[in-house]
Amino acid sequence: MNVNRVQQILSSSADIEVKYNGTSIWIDQLNEDGRTARVHLRSGNLGESTIVEINQLVEE
Repeated sequence: MNVNRVQQILSSSADIEVKYNGTSIWIDQLNEDGRTARVHLRSGNLGESTIVEINQLVEE
């Protein structure tokens, strides 16, 4: 996924499914470096987030 699409998803009110390593996630924010994002599992605890490379995110 590219930085423009991540920004579009973040600003959208639609429920857009994104996966990381085959697991559904929510994108919380795009980091300032423009290469990584803070995400959390759709089915997980909202307090548990991780930083991932946006090029590893896949829109379903």
